[in-house]
Amino acid sequence: MRKPELLAPAGDMEKLRFAVKYGADAVYLAGKRFGLRAFAGNFTDEELQTGIAFAHAHQVKVYVTVNIFPHNDDLLGLEDYLRALAQYGADAIICADLGVVRIARQVAPELPIHISTQANTTNWSSVLFYKELGGIERVVLARELSLAEIDEIKTKTQMELECFVHGAMCISYSGRCLLSNYMTERDSNKGQCAQACRWNYHLMEEKRPNEFYPIQEDERGTYVFNSQDLCLLAHLDKLLQAGIDSFKIEGRMKSIFYVSTVLRAYRQVIDAYFDPKQQAADLSYWLSELEKVSHRPYTTGFYFGKPENGALNHESSGYIKPYDFIGVVIDYDEATQIATIEQRNYFKVGQTVEFFGPTYTQFAQIITAMTDNNNQSIESAPHAQQLVKLKVHQPVAPYDLVRKVSE
Repeated sequence: MRKPELLAPAGDMEKLRFAVKYGADAVYLAGKRFGLRAFAGNFTDEELQTGIAFAHAHQVKVYVTVNIFPHNDDLLGLEDYLRALAQYGADAIICADLGVVRIARQVAPELPIHISTQANTTNWSSVLFYKELGGIERVVLARELSLAEIDEIKTKTQMELECFVHGAMCISYSGRCLLSNYMTERDSNKGQCAQACRWNYHLMEEKRPNEFYPIQEDERGTYVFNSQDLCLLAHLDKLLQAGIDSFKIEGRMKSIFYVSTVLRAYRQVIDAYFDPKQQAADLSYWLSELEKVSHRPYTTGFYFGKPENGALNHESSGYIKPYDFIGVVIDYDEATQIATIEQRNYFKVGQTVEFFGPTYTQFAQIITAMTDNNNQSIESAPHAQQLVKLKVHQPVAPYDLVRKVSE
């Protein structure tokens, strides 16, 4: 078996840097146009050049999403944009619409094309069509496939396959949703999804306007469309046997804490599986790490059959959030053991915090004292992104993160 690619989301430049540092083999991101995450930070043309150069300097590939379903007016400027992506050195573009594929093959034939999960590819014949079309390097399969179906597709096509292994799932077929557009006039197929599937719904009978009935016996109503989050960390060996080439993590809208924590867990388990000199990864530990990020209850999705039981969370659309992400290590002085922390959430003297990074698991310590950037003693860090200095008894490094148990 070939070691799979670990593919991470990069919603903006900061997330790209952390994804690279925490073990991604490749990242996927979007420019300011033609992508399906309009509310992520996304990348200006200048940032695309800088981000691609940074990733390549660390031997990490960059795939750029061009996966909207365009109307005629949406095609304006697409040719120049695709030529620019080729010039910047993008390793591939991710497309869902065949019209976009056609234009890409004409104006930037050197750009490899990946077929997006929004194309709803669910069978081997469709994969062979893309393979025979030419210029298509990879297909990102629909989330609604079982592992047995994926295995059959790989056997019959020998095409590069990419599959989601972790993150939020959509109630609609591979994200092809009209609910947001219908209810809010925000088109999810152009990157403006309002996530109407996460809302609280009641039932109203036609002849009884303004009389709302709970769909279940619950005073809060029920979140009938609210899917749980995908997590396949415990099943990576089965995914490898099915021949999946790229393991994809969802989350361009998520924090650097989320991306780094999830990446770190999958990186460690994959590496341990392929390194005969390394002990098997402590799966229980890495699964517990995934519980520390903000998430909905976990599910294995469609991989092992239709997820009738436990696929939806009817009680709440909120997240499980046992830990708070409180800071990023900016610098560490080994002589004084003083770390400079950029604050991301409130913390104070007397609290127990945990440090972790790409090269070690974690350690905890109590904050006994801290100062501001002017070396004035402070009791708390209430201001976003303020610089705080405190003594850390074990060495830390830039890009290490700090968290604490939520109160």
